Amino acid sequence: MTRNIEERILSAELDSELEDVQEHGLRPKCFDEFIGQKNILENIKMMMISAQKRKAAMDHVLLAGPPGLGKTSLAILMAKNMGTKLHLLSAPAIDRKGDLAAVLTNISFGDVVFIDEIHRLHISIEELLYSALEDFRFDIIIGQGPSARTVRLDLQPFTLIGATTKTGLLSAPLRDRFPAHFTFDFYDVEDLTKIVELNCQKLSLSMDKQAANLIASRSRGTPRVALRILRRVRDYAIVKELDTVADMDIKVALSMLEIDDFGLDVMDRKILNTILTVYNGGPVGIDALCATLGEDRGTIENVYEPFLLKAGLLMRTGRGRQLAAKGENLLKGQKSP
Repeated sequence: MTRNIEERILSAELDSELEDVQEHGLRPKCFDEFIGQKNILENIKMMMISAQKRKAAMDHVLLAGPPGLGKTSLAILMAKNMGTKLHLLSAPAIDRKGDLAAVLTNISFGDVVFIDEIHRLHISIEELLYSALEDFRFDIIIGQGPSARTVRLDLQPFTLIGATTKTGLLSAPLRDRFPAHFTFDFYDVEDLTKIVELNCQKLSLSMDKQAANLIASRSRGTPRVALRILRRVRDYAIVKELDTVADMDIKVALSMLEIDDFGLDVMDRKILNTILTVYNGGPVGIDALCATLGEDRGTIENVYEPFLLKAGLLMRTGRGRQLAAKGENLLKGQKSP
């Protein structure tokens, strides 16, 4: 029986509203605490200073990249440093035109509107955004048929920050209305180590650098995963009454979480082992693989495969999924990835 995806430590997706609240306490409180993504940060700071000197709203920004890399945290910092209000929205939750109209008509000059997973906006709502982004106006059609009329609402200049994990699903008209596009990349171990050390202080947890580096190396290049592991290590340290967490304590905690030396969990290894033993290393069609594993295709493609592909353990070919030489060597114990 496979572990429920909502319980998966290594998933970069937020598990629930409760975890969102828990994560909020660990978000960076200022730009100095925002570690990594240096080029994006420099560009954002320049745009903010320019807008302040021009006494205008900052240009709209599109933030793209895998989940858990800091897109929401950056939006929060932008609003805070500009001294404006942040309006947090999730695209799937905006199912009526009135929902968007209620937010946009109540914003003040320079406010930041953040729409997460913006590629999932309904087309009818997306079209309403076009005039709002370009001309700061909102057109609402009242009535139907010959008696229908358009009411134009003028909006205060604002900044829209759109976040997406799937840039390719954004329509060209919406994408082109963002003057600034930035793509987040996975973090290196050095930056993740700094993030772990910084958040150890917030959690009042004493940890040596080698232990922090060990967590960073198992975190798939994703701060959210690193913080999720860190919270479980914190629980372990409290139960074991540890004054300082050392690397050996981290290894025990990771073993309890079923995370191996290469950052793989049980399901990761099951996917790789199934391709190796059942399908002789592949290639194997995704539907056949899902049937053998007893997992949904969307779960395999969107949750498990991204890291296996990024790590060079798995390949997508025209004939299906195939073990990369790196993945085969890992399973056979010849060398680490």
